[in-house]
Formats: sequence, structure tokens, C-alpha cells
Amino acid sequence: MKERSVDNTMPVLNIAMVGSDELARELAKPTDQRDVHTYVHKETVDGEARILSLIRPAKYPERLRPLLNALSAARAGLIEVTAVDATLGEALVAFASAGIEHGVAVLAPADGGWIDEDMVKSLFQQAGLTKWSFEKADGIELRNAFFSIMDNVSELLASIEKQPLVVPIDQHFNVKGIGLVAIGYVQSGVVSVHDEVTMLPHGGTGSVKSLQVMDDDVARAGAGDRVGIALRNAKEESLSGTCLITHPAIEDKKTNTFRPLPLEAHTVSTMKLTGSPFQKKQLEAGDVIHASIDLQFNVGRVESVDGNVTVRWETPLLQRIEDSPSVLIAQLDSKPRIMGSAQLRKVE
Repeated sequence: MKERSVDNTMPVLNIAMVGSDELARELAKPTDQRDVHTYVHKETVDGEARILSLIRPAKYPERLRPLLNALSAARAGLIEVTAVDATLGEALVAFASAGIEHGVAVLAPADGGWIDEDMVKSLFQQAGLTKWSFEKADGIELRNAFFSIMDNVSELLASIEKQPLVVPIDQHFNVKGIGLVAIGYVQSGVVSVHDEVTMLPHGGTGSVKSLQVMDDDVARAGAGDRVGIALRNAKEESLSGTCLITHPAIEDKKTNTFRPLPLEAHTVSTMKLTGSPFQKKQLEAGDVIHASIDLQFNVGRVESVDGNVTVRWETPLLQRIEDSPSVLIAQLDSKPRIMGSAQLRKVE
């Protein structure tokens, strides 16, 4: 961890991308090249830095989960259209079901090929991606389009920072001289140095020793930031498996301060599925499904279908009690694999 300290926060727009490494590099510089590749473009205008962060699931369409994780963290989208095929259809379903209202499409037919732009625009409209624009594969034009989107969603990001803290953790490790570090995207709220935090579902606790965003030490991290949280008095097993960091519940009768945990664990849920216009399959009792929310990927079995769908989860699914994002529902043997989105209600 570097020792540079930065007090001001930089606005960041996370962009889920389906497309090539070449197009990503037109837009931003590569920073991490594991199964999800990330690219960052940072620029300063009138003394204020702002960041575009691309999240590209390199193994999609072979693997669905990295795309769903990218969509969980993103507020905008980028789709490189190389052909009108099943992969494009599934990508449109995924972005629409995840509620990614703002995005950019780039037409990039294979050498010697041709793509009917009017047909592609019609597919975007049918999927519900009516606010997306079509741009050339030009870095400057693409960055301008995304900075315009950043301006459009700035109020939304500010409102999300006022919600309770939720940070799904996708990496953790011990750093010599620092201790236990957890890394994830701030989905909502703000985390600050010295905060007390709880790790769910295990229930472990700790305090925030230091924070890093984009390799800089910061005093706070807010919605959209990919943050490294150095923890004091926390146990590594609290971060195992699916882990979401939040602020602990408070019940102080002396000061009349009450703050419940913002997440509840579902073992059985009912849900009303909003299906995609491209999805013909209907869920039936006995079906195995996957749910994606806040970088979780939970397996469930449908117990009954009678208007609403009742699902029993293999491991507890954590959902925000208020202001929960929609849950993406997938069935890995369907085409497209995304069934649609749903709001869950806890049964037990």
C-alpha cells in the first residue's frame, strides 16, 4: 500500500462491458487482468479529478457469473456489437434486467462483415435500453459519452451515499505491516477510517484502520469506489465465502440512538419475476435457479409457483431491507440464461 494520502473524493463511474480488450484499451488503461479485467481512465478538469472504471468479464459468454458481478457494481454499460446473435440477445437481457439505463453501444462487425444498425437499435429498444447511445470506436468520443452519463447519474450516486453502508467483499488477504485487508465495491453508503463494521453473514466485527481507493490512502470511500479496507481486530474467517461489510446495529437507550442492520438473511423467499421480453421459458416447481445481488451468486430451488414464486436458498441470501436493488434471476440451462429481475420478500 502506498503512503500517498488523498482527502478529497473523486467521482467514479463504474461501467460493465461486454466487448474486446482492444476496445477497452481505446477508453482506459488496463489495471487488473484476472477473470474480470478492469481498466481505468482518470482525468482532471478545473482541478477536479474524475474516473471512468471499466469492468470487463473476460470469460463471458462462457461464464455468466463474472458478467453478473460486473453488473452488480456498475451504473452504466458498454456493449461492442460484433454480430446479431444469441450472445448479443443475452447481453441485452442482462443489462436491462440489471437496470443499467445508461450506456453506449459500438458496432464492430468482423472483417468483411456488415451489421444492420437499424436492426440492432430495434433490439436495444425491445430490451428496454432506450437511453443508450451508439458511438464510434473512438476513445475520445467514448470518454465524452461516459462523462456525460456520469453527469446524468451524479445525483443518483449522491443519494446512494446517504443509504446504509453495504460493501460486498470479493478478495481478502493479509499484508505485512498492515494486517487483514478486504477489497470490494461500495454498493451504498460511506465507510470512513475508524468506523466500526460488521461482516455478514458470519457476524464478525472489526474497526477500519485505513482505506485505499485507486492506490491512494483516503479518509472515506463512497458509492462506486473500489476500496481496500484494512481491518483491526477482525478475524479472517469472518470474510470467508460470501461476505458483506456494513455498519453494526446500534441500540442505545441513553442517547435514544437506534440503527438496525441494513441487511436480512433469506432462507426462503417469495418473488415476483419481471421476465425479459426475449425469455420464453417459465419457472416451474423443482427448477434450480441462481440469484445475483450485491456480488452474491446464490443457488435456489423453486418450491412452488402460484402467481408468486417461492424459492428455498442453498445458502442464506443477504438482501437490503430498504432500497434493495432488483435481484437478477438466472437459469444456467436456459437460453438466454437470464430469466429477468425480481424483488424478494423474506418468508424465513
